[in-house]
Formats: sequence, C-alpha cells, structure tokens
Amino acid sequence: MIAYALRRIMLMIPTLLAIMVVNFFIVQAAPGGPIDQMIARLKGSEISATERVSSSGGGEIKGSSSAGEAQYRGARGLDPAFIKELEKQYGFDKPPLTRFLLMMKNYLTFDLGTSFFRDRRVVDLIRDKLPVSISIGLWTTLITYLISIPLGIRKAVRDGSRFDVWTSGVIIVGYAVPSFLFAVLLIVLFAGGSYLSIFPLRGLTGDNWVLMDWPHRVLDYLWHIALPIAALVIGGFATLTMLTKNCFLDEVNKQYVLTARAKGLTEHRVLYGHVFRNAMLLVVAGFPAAFIGILFTGSLLIEVIFSLDGLGLLGFEAAINRDYPIMFGALYVFTLIGLVLKLISDLTYMLIDPRIDFERRAA
Repeated sequence: MIAYALRRIMLMIPTLLAIMVVNFFIVQAAPGGPIDQMIARLKGSEISATERVSSSGGGEIKGSSSAGEAQYRGARGLDPAFIKELEKQYGFDKPPLTRFLLMMKNYLTFDLGTSFFRDRRVVDLIRDKLPVSISIGLWTTLITYLISIPLGIRKAVRDGSRFDVWTSGVIIVGYAVPSFLFAVLLIVLFAGGSYLSIFPLRGLTGDNWVLMDWPHRVLDYLWHIALPIAALVIGGFATLTMLTKNCFLDEVNKQYVLTARAKGLTEHRVLYGHVFRNAMLLVVAGFPAAFIGILFTGSLLIEVIFSLDGLGLLGFEAAINRDYPIMFGALYVFTLIGLVLKLISDLTYMLIDPRIDFERRAA
C-alpha cells in the first residue's frame, strides 16, 4: 500500500501541472483581461464583451495606433507610460510562459500572490473562504448518506414493490434535474420569491449573528443553510441510493446469506448482522469521492445563487473581474484537494476491503 500511495503522490505532480497549464493558456486567450478591467474602472465605464479583444499577452490588440504599437481597447487618450506601468504592476510586461513558470515556482511554497482588485493575499482570501465551502460539502455529504443508505436498504428489501417503483421515479427526477434548478425552485417557494418567506434568501448567518449567544448562533446558522443543503441533497442522493440498493441485492443473493437463513437467523439479523457489513464496504469507502463531487460541482453554483461567502462565490467573482491570482490560486487549491481526497478514497477501499489490491492491478 505504501508503494502504491507513493506512486500516486508522484503522479499528482504531472496531473496538477497539466491542469494548470491548460487552464492558464485558455484564460490568456479569453477576451478581456485585468488591464482592460482597470482601464474601464478608471474611465468609469464597463467594456462590453464584444469590445474585448485580447492576445496571449493579456488583452492586447495590434494596429490600433498610428505608430503600429499595441494598445488596449478603451485605452485611447491615456498616457502610454501609464499603460506600461499597469502592465508592469500586473506582470504583463513578461511573456506568458515566463509568467506561468514564475507562478508555478511561487505555488510550490503556497505563495499564491496578491489579488489584483481586493488588495489582499490570495492565500488569506482562500483561508477565509475555504471553511464555508468545506462546511457545505460536509453537511451535504453527511445528510446524503443518512438518507441514501436507509432508503437504498429499504428499496433492496422491497425490490419490485410499489415503494421501490415510486421511489425510483423520485430518484430519477432528482438525478435528472440539476441542483441549481432545485435551488431556484426552493427560493421561489420558501424564500420570498412568490409564495412563502420562511428562510433567508442569502448569506450564511444573520446580520446580528455576532451579538447572539451560542445556541441562537447555531440555530441561525442552520436556518440559513437549510435551503442550500436541501438543494444539494435533492440533486445528489440518487447515485448513492442506487449504489446501496445494488450492493445489498448483490450480497443478498450470495451463498453465505442462504446459509445464515438456513440456520434459523431472523431476517433482521441476516440483513444487519451479515449483509450490511459487506454491502456497505463500497458505500463507506466512497465517502471521500462523494465529498469531492459535492464540493467541486453543485456547491459552486449554490454558493453563487445563495451568496454564500465560500470559494465558489470567490472564484465566480474573480472570473467576472479577471482577477487572475484568485482564479489560478483557487484552481490550484481545489485541484490539490481533489487529488489528495481521491488518493484517500482509493486507500480507504484497500483498508476496508482487503480483496481490493490496486498494486496487483497496476502490475
């Protein structure tokens, strides 16, 4: 297992590098850039997307001046020396490859740079926002497991019954509809959209949260996360429920279950004393992978919809403002967390079920 873990850790390096390379050069080719954003702010107007024309150097266009020099859209009338100063300030006076190598060198020591427009170190911003995203991911994963495992077991026990059929229909709907659409529906129904106004529309805590005592702080926190967590759970419990059901059905048909029943054991003892332990191996070992899926997909959009001050909202605002240090810093941290959790997931499989041997399969 140690050799397998070391190999996986070594493979993380080229994987992380490849992800950063692809995203870096895609962003460089995207219209608009930090300098265009700053020029628009200084001139008091936003630049439309159709007006943003950039090159790999970060938003430059050629041939827009009589001297044939590069000039940014919206920069006409500004001092060229001032534009050069902006380029130097944001690091765009260097070629893209040089900027990328310098960025990755700093990332090795977790020096993620400073935000262009927030005037704060990116590592400090991520450290402040990461607990919110992890909190949402953990709550969602925990509640999803608490719902999916009992439901999957009951579906397996009553396979083919009316209960199994109509719950399967609900599961299919939950799987087919994205979580952000459920979030919008919950807002319309319960957050003052068109019907009831029971839950708050945005934020993780109330305005007077710091003035509350601890019991009321906990209640206020749970009141605010009710709708976001509900939206993520509704859209995420389908796969785990069907996995639990299929694992139980697979174990129920094995010889040791028939032997246990032949010995006169009660059905409850057979299911929860023998079948449950073996059927839950893959389900329990998949906890890190399930957490990755929730953290990296639905929760990002949910944070934006409910204005939750997590990494998803931070990354969304950074993408809109072309705040490259935050964009690449958040991508680096997210990718690193995902790779580590994936490794933990595989090692958990090996610890829980000795029959699984990734080293032998790799050989």
